[in-house]
Amino acid sequence: MKILVKKFMKNESTSGLILIFVTIIALALRNSDFSGFYTTFLHTQITFKIGAILDIDKPLILWINDGLMAIFFLLIGLEIKRELLAGHLSSASKVALPAIAALGGMVVPAIIFLIFNYGDDFALRGWAIPTATDIAFALGILSLLGKRIPTTLKIFLMALAIFDDLGAILIIAVFYTADLSFHAISMAVICILFLIILNRFHVTRLGFYWITGAVLWIFVLKSGVHATLAGIIVAFTIPLNAVNEKRKRVSPAKSLEHHIHYWVAFYILPLFAFVNAGVDLSGISFEKITTGVSLGIILGLFVGKQVGVFLFTYLAVKYKLAKLPKCATWSQIYGVSILTGVGFTMSLFINSLAYNESDIFYHTDKLGILIGSFLSGILGYLVLRFTKSKRVCNLD
Repeated sequence: MKILVKKFMKNESTSGLILIFVTIIALALRNSDFSGFYTTFLHTQITFKIGAILDIDKPLILWINDGLMAIFFLLIGLEIKRELLAGHLSSASKVALPAIAALGGMVVPAIIFLIFNYGDDFALRGWAIPTATDIAFALGILSLLGKRIPTTLKIFLMALAIFDDLGAILIIAVFYTADLSFHAISMAVICILFLIILNRFHVTRLGFYWITGAVLWIFVLKSGVHATLAGIIVAFTIPLNAVNEKRKRVSPAKSLEHHIHYWVAFYILPLFAFVNAGVDLSGISFEKITTGVSLGIILGLFVGKQVGVFLFTYLAVKYKLAKLPKCATWSQIYGVSILTGVGFTMSLFINSLAYNESDIFYHTDKLGILIGSFLSGILGYLVLRFTKSKRVCNLD
């Protein structure tokens, strides 16, 4: 488990640095003479059709956001399942602090956004945008600090981000669904029942889960529920531990997580960033940036996340609901609290669901995400860089 966690952190950290580079490229293309090419690329129509049975016609950006991101959610689901059943979240004492901290990091930013957009029903659809944490970016910034940061603190941030992702999944499932098709939902339920049967009979061949998962994705897409949730459902049905036909103990879930982690970290997330982070800056003015949506996002990420995470962490420790991570100082906890304001990937994803790629806010919603994430990343790094540590700690 120790080796698995360290490998996870290394991959996420490297991915975070790649995301920064890709974001800069997307912004440069969108605001250069290649803007037309970039926009055309995003809206290239791709059709998948099988006679009169199936017809899916979407622009490239939605194939990425609805399709490839389902694999990202599959990975998140596998990580959550592993940590809950056999990892750093497998006991109440380990779960308490990151869970409470994550709750604070969702509640306070949402309140800030609601305050700035009260009375505007359409704008309020984005209340969940500043509640998310981007684990790849956050761990990428922590990696720049090397041994200054105790491993226990990195695990705390990773666990907090996992609960943050779980909260985002629930938010997407409950609040960001379109008109429901009960026929498609019924077919999706049948797929889910089949996945459960595969799990109960300890089927270890991943091909059965991939095929059923692909069919489930199609029906979830057609149902009105966001298609990426199919990835989570598949993840939770894949056995963590089982015995294969050769009577050897295997872990299909860990095996799949290992194989797709590389593709998610180095291809899917960078591609998602490339197609979503290209903000047109030409029509943006200071007045537009200071409107309710952009301010709600910026202050929600930069102020709300750090206040919510740090306050709820302090209260949890003060009232003995949880213990501070070993060898971590309160200054370091504050620095990590600031880093949770780096929302980027998940914030951009929720933004696309909230406003359906609408440019009614002149892209200041996306710009708000970039500004809030940038400020959180810079300040979080500086606080942790100049904070003294007790000593370097390793996993037990």
